[in-house]
Amino acid sequence: MELPNQPVDTPASPVVAPEAPEPPVPSPQAQVQDPPAKRHIVTDFGSDLISSVQSLMGTVVIAIFVITFVVQAFQIPSESMENTLLVGDYLLVNKLCYGGSGLGDHMMPYQKIARRDIIVFHYPVDPTQHFVKRVIGLPGDRLRMVNKKVFINGKPMEEPYVHFLEPANNLFRDDFPRTDIPAVNLEGSWWLQMRKLVEDGELIVPEGQYFVMGDNRDDSQDSRYWGFVPKENIIGRPLVIYWSVQDWDGSPPATFSARLYHLAYAVMHIFQITRWNRTLRLVH
Repeated sequence: MELPNQPVDTPASPVVAPEAPEPPVPSPQAQVQDPPAKRHIVTDFGSDLISSVQSLMGTVVIAIFVITFVVQAFQIPSESMENTLLVGDYLLVNKLCYGGSGLGDHMMPYQKIARRDIIVFHYPVDPTQHFVKRVIGLPGDRLRMVNKKVFINGKPMEEPYVHFLEPANNLFRDDFPRTDIPAVNLEGSWWLQMRKLVEDGELIVPEGQYFVMGDNRDDSQDSRYWGFVPKENIIGRPLVIYWSVQDWDGSPPATFSARLYHLAYAVMHIFQITRWNRTLRLVH
């Protein structure tokens, strides 16, 4: 007897889950590379360092240019310009105001050296030294002094800035020029030259030369004793007293340790030694 057809159960195939992909293994080169952030820090630091060096070099170049061609600092070491300039005054000097001797002088608005100008110049006897005096005689002037009074081309010169310490008692100093009476500290070469330039009791100022004297007329070693200032020796004209000190030796000592002590003393006592009423005063 035949059995009716029955569905035949077949065993189910096992379900296999897909395997997860294995994580990529980093190469040895990738393992030794620095993090990107650190590379950026190193790069930024290098760029900042280069920029700082460039800025510093630019500042140094500008400072050298300014000191060489524009302004320069000087210190007053003696009493010859009292009371206009005092010992301990520090000046900024305009080195461009008078120009030079080139063709550009005719194109630039340079000033001419004028009578009564205060100038800083290389001392003709020793050009390594810097002097500061006031211009009294210009090229072509005929100059003489009578009882301390200056006469230019026969006319008395008004000098409200002059400071006298004593009455007229020195014939060479107070009645200049005198070719018959030499003076103490008189340059021998100037004594010979001066005698050739005196006419009718007046000193004739040669072309390209300037006769200068200190405002402290009785205590000034000036053109009366060593001669004229050539135009090429003139450095410039003081602009301002940028600092003035009192009761302090401004000349730096010779040894390094003494200089450090000298500087430290100035810094620690700056408010006591500064003449505040003279600091930032214009020079005229």
